[in-house]
Amino acid sequence: MEIIDLRQAIVRRVQDNSAEELSEVIEDSVGADERALPGLGVLFEMIWQQSSEPEQSQMVNSLYKHLHHAENANPSQ
Repeated sequence: MEIIDLRQAIVRRVQDNSAEELSEVIEDSVGADERALPGLGVLFEMIWQQSSEPEQSQMVNSLYKHLHHAENANPSQ
């Protein structure tokens, strides 16, 4: 019996998806049941690792702005 970790399980579940299917996975997971959050985290980790420093900085700045605007501070919105 092969033992795989959560990251591997998530990657295997989506690795053969088309770009459109990946988009649907993300759209369906955002704001949905909290059980989807680890999967989104793994996908974000993959994006982060393949991003340049300027792209990472842009993502951090976007998140910072989102977190520091009172009307957007609630993550369940």
